[in-house]
Amino acid sequence: MSFLIGEKMTGGYGGADILHDCTIAADQGEIAVIVGPNGAGKSTAMKAVFGMLNIHSGRVMLDGEDITALTPQARVAKGMAFVPQTSNVFPTMSVEENLEMGAFLRRDNIQETIDQVYELFPILGDKRRQNAGELSGGQRQQVAVGRALMTQPKVLMLDEPTAGVSPIVMDELFDRIIEVARTGISILMVEQNARQALDIADKGYVLVQGRNRYTDTGQALMNNPDVRKSFLGG
Repeated sequence: MSFLIGEKMTGGYGGADILHDCTIAADQGEIAVIVGPNGAGKSTAMKAVFGMLNIHSGRVMLDGEDITALTPQARVAKGMAFVPQTSNVFPTMSVEENLEMGAFLRRDNIQETIDQVYELFPILGDKRRQNAGELSGGQRQQVAVGRALMTQPKVLMLDEPTAGVSPIVMDELFDRIIEVARTGISILMVEQNARQALDIADKGYVLVQGRNRYTDTGQALMNNPDVRKSFLGG
């Protein structure tokens, strides 16, 4: 079984189901990417894995443990970190204060982790005293990812990390995401830039109307003519 798996999940936000027998998984050190058209249930699937909505069938397993009934806060304590697409920094707090807020559950010395974040994102070290709200969109995303890494997660979940950033910044963020995965952290990512995301993905999931349409390695999905035609612009 995968290190993290949301297995055969069916559910939604209270009304009609958005997810239908949907399965999403990621192994340790693996980048798993969820792609698909607008309204496909991509972010919903990720939020279900993180416990932000109820599923009435299926389960979520982390490192062999059934965590389906746990709150998002309890899942953070188990080693999961979630970076939402928007409102993901404290704009009136400095970069370093944002990182410190990410370590709120920890009782050990956090300085080494802060240094690791600055090594991963050097621009944040340069701007550590600057308020996060004064940064560019790409830099704010780096703060959000850095704050999530302060929890020392086993799983890092990213909802549209490159939304609204330039292609150059997108490439840089993806390079950093690859570096994070190489440390053994599982990455589960929802991404609209499907072609670029699948290019770095170990595993890809194409969702349509809350259901798994295609599941394969990122490269295999890139090479699949049906996937290319329907979801990657030819």
